[in-house]
Amino acid sequence: MSNKRIVVKIGTNLLTDKLCGLRVDRINDIASQISSLKKKGMEVLIVTSGAIGAGCMELGVKKSREIEVRQALAAVGQGSVMGAYHDSFSRYGVKVAQILLTYEDFSNRKRYLNLRKAVNKLISLGVVPIINENDVISVDEIDATFGDNDKLSALVASKVNADLLIMLSDIDGLYDRNPKTNKGAKLIKEVSSITKEIERAAGKSGSAFAVGGMITKIKAAKLAMDAGCDMVICDGKKKNILSKALSGKEGTLFIAKVKLSNRERWVKFSKAKGRIVVNECAQDVLLKGKSSLLAVGVDGISGDFDKGDIVDINDMAKGVVDYSSNELRKLKGKKGTVIVKSENLVLV
Repeated sequence: MSNKRIVVKIGTNLLTDKLCGLRVDRINDIASQISSLKKKGMEVLIVTSGAIGAGCMELGVKKSREIEVRQALAAVGQGSVMGAYHDSFSRYGVKVAQILLTYEDFSNRKRYLNLRKAVNKLISLGVVPIINENDVISVDEIDATFGDNDKLSALVASKVNADLLIMLSDIDGLYDRNPKTNKGAKLIKEVSSITKEIERAAGKSGSAFAVGGMITKIKAAKLAMDAGCDMVICDGKKKNILSKALSGKEGTLFIAKVKLSNRERWVKFSKAKGRIVVNECAQDVLLKGKSSLLAVGVDGISGDFDKGDIVDINDMAKGVVDYSSNELRKLKGKKGTVIVKSENLVLV
């Protein structure tokens, strides 16, 4: 694989000891590997978990799914996580920067562009961005949280135009069956499409702090692949795992589709503020040529949104609206009015 910019996602089970404390030895190992990649000219970003587990150890609080407890643990533990990364990378003369994100940072166009500019500047200065979900804030929107940072890492990879996302987990990759309960389970080396069979192979799993599992990684893979970014799931405990993953010698490789433009990625992967229901004729037109959406094709509108917000269009597209929800309710069904331009439409 030829990769210039990579995102490395490090999961909770890899960074914590029995979901509590912080495995500084693992961070030291990752820092060593990434420093070597940087010397080869690669640009690397990290999406890290571990704040809640670190806070658990510091406060002496047992594992919990209670939101307020997770907020407190994350707030306390984030400092320990960043301190460990800072100390580990300092050994190799590499600077790090902390970036805490919520879903809104990807959905708001201005904030997204500011984020991308900041990340690009940090990388140009030789800094490794260390990204985590802002658990203290983002838990207020339960449906918009990232799930052990799997979705977050895929969104980051998409938004920063990464070539490859490497998910370091505690398993070799995706198996055709659960390897913990089936001795004959086989590792799937390559995936070119997320089919129902692939989703069934992922199954369902999770833990007290690592709220994801293989199923959330598959969802993240679909997101990354749709954005034109390859993804590898591999065992982060193995020696020199990053180099092996880059060379295709370890893990499961998810092969990307056609690369979307920056604007298309922003529209497709942002949280919609509302929904427009269109009639069958309008839907057919959009599916055939992604033409502009006209008010005459609108049957219904739900949610409150402003001009410039992103909305869902039936279950097949997203777009940036040129009118607010109140204005659209008055325009619905009228001829000759473009409410979403073709360049602001993305099929999903």
